[in-house]
Amino acid sequence: MDFLLIFIEGVASFLSPCVLTMLPMYISYFAGQDKNLKRTIMNSLGFVLGFTIIFVLLGIFASTLGKVIISNIKYINIIFGSIIILFGMHYMGLLNIKILNKSKGMKKSRDNLSFFSAIIFGMIFSVCWTPCVGVFLSSALMMSATSANILKGGFMLLIYSIGLGIPFILTSIFLERLRNTFNTIKKHYNIINKIAGIILIINGIALIF
Repeated sequence: MDFLLIFIEGVASFLSPCVLTMLPMYISYFAGQDKNLKRTIMNSLGFVLGFTIIFVLLGIFASTLGKVIISNIKYINIIFGSIIILFGMHYMGLLNIKILNKSKGMKKSRDNLSFFSAIIFGMIFSVCWTPCVGVFLSSALMMSATSANILKGGFMLLIYSIGLGIPFILTSIFLERLRNTFNTIKKHYNIINKIAGIILIINGIALIF
């Protein structure tokens, strides 16, 4: 039951506002200019592998230091919640967080993206966007921490990563069919970002309190 719950939390993380609104950019980055399906799928697999490595290591770390994390969960939630609120303010246009404005640099270098550079990109994603998926990730990490078993803790975060990764891979496979959806998202970026910002701020406040 725990593994099923963690898998669902991984899928829910994909649906979080700041991941979902950036999805067209991710897929465009995977595909490159030639829109080659095989290349897109391989790059998305590399991307998923990259963040899976980091999340599994976090699971092992959490299970190793379970008691420490549980005893300090209140402070951890305050930190994560505060960061999520800042992300929300960024999406509403109230702040400008440079680390979230990477689209120009990505467009310039996307033709050079390979499977291994996609892995690095996935690792960077896991670090930069951890606060964004913090509500679900922290829940998965807490379950990992309470297991007090390194192998089980790592496996739990592997299941979480699979839940988060499958939608990325499916989206890359059905890229053409989803193109109209992506175009609609792009046309309404400002509205979507503001709504996403409000949701993030609410999530951040909920995490803190």
